[in-house]
Amino acid sequence: MAKSENLPPLPSQPAGVGWPTTRWPDGTPGPGVARDRIDDLLDLAFADPAPDAMGETHAFLAVQGGRIVIERYWRDYTAADTFPSWSEAKSITHALIGILVREGKIDIHAPADVPEWQGQDDPRRHITLDQLLRMSSGLKFAEDYVDAGNSDVIEMLFASGKEDVAGFAASLPLEHAPGTAWSYSSGTTNIVARCAARALGKTGEDFRAFMFRELFEPIGIASAQPKFDAEGTFIGSSFCYCTARDFARFGLLYLRDGCWNGGRILPQGWADYARTPTATPPTEELGYGAHWWLGMCGPGSFSANGYQGQYTVLVPELDLILVRHGNSSDERGDEVRRWLARMADCFRPTG
Repeated sequence: MAKSENLPPLPSQPAGVGWPTTRWPDGTPGPGVARDRIDDLLDLAFADPAPDAMGETHAFLAVQGGRIVIERYWRDYTAADTFPSWSEAKSITHALIGILVREGKIDIHAPADVPEWQGQDDPRRHITLDQLLRMSSGLKFAEDYVDAGNSDVIEMLFASGKEDVAGFAASLPLEHAPGTAWSYSSGTTNIVARCAARALGKTGEDFRAFMFRELFEPIGIASAQPKFDAEGTFIGSSFCYCTARDFARFGLLYLRDGCWNGGRILPQGWADYARTPTATPPTEELGYGAHWWLGMCGPGSFSANGYQGQYTVLVPELDLILVRHGNSSDERGDEVRRWLARMADCFRPTG
């Protein structure tokens, strides 16, 4: 787990602020925070009818210094409602692999345990979990949520691949030599999720129990609703509903370097591994680490991003977490990300 020398340090939980295992401490934005600009941004996002440029924002949460400092919901949505993760689940899958690394059950630099690739002449058998986590496996996969005729992700999640999502993805050929090209792929994550199940020796309800025992329950996440396919594989690419407050708890785990209330959930260096850059094409606006996106809210920020505008953004320099859930089409995605970046800027003291 090589670490970039340029990563900003991850902040520790402030003294006197309780861990939100049972309830979130409340607070207010600190001195120098542009509260008037925050209010303007909130009024824009939560306008009813929704602003055309952004689409609907159903929930927004800001946590700074371990306390909720802003929380707002649209129409009849409340803090008790769960929201779709879509690809935020990929970062949850990253955490599950980290737990197995901590337990010595998996080696991310060894060839991935994928039965479909075990033929002696199959070049895919050299693909490592590290390459899968960095979206650099070289496997063919069309990540298109609109064109059902040319979309591996639609075929995998909703059509011929839905009974065995990892098997569907693992059956696809190489387009590039492993480790030589980056290509975002939900199929990749479902292969990773099945590797986790194979390393643990558990699927379905037994794997779900592992998720709750080792990840969710220790940090107070009670609302999680992970989904599984007919083979018992966690659909780690796309499906783990949670409340906005529980997505913030997950974000806090990474912002606190994988530690929680004196205990270590993720192995030392795992959060740094998540945010260490992977080489991406010049056309990719955001950076990418290992199943986490990079740079949305300024240098050093990293985020779990999901389809239709689901975001959990961590800004270490500000000890800040921003959670946004809503319904925003792809063409509105740039504006939602700009809105989040402007919100983060409001927490940067001026003068």
